Amino acid sequence: MFKNTSKFSSIEAYTRHGGPYDRGSADKYYGRSAVPHYFKGATHQSDLVSYENMTTEEIEAYYAGYEEETDRKDFGGSIYD
Repeated sequence: MFKNTSKFSSIEAYTRHGGPYDRGSADKYYGRSAVPHYFKGATHQSDLVSYENMTTEEIEAYYAGYEEETDRKDFGGSIYD
């Protein structure tokens, strides 16, 4: 599977740190559920825009980031180590 294959992956407004595509990708990477949101500026340093206030295209960008992320955070700590 190739990362960054959607039309959203090349739009800076979505892929910038805190943008909808970026947030979807981060949620998938860290093993969080898909809950569309983004930040107006930098992540956790600007206003949060929740699902209810997102456009259809912003929601699609979030889900594209979520679906196209192929890496997962390795938290370590296996009980078998």
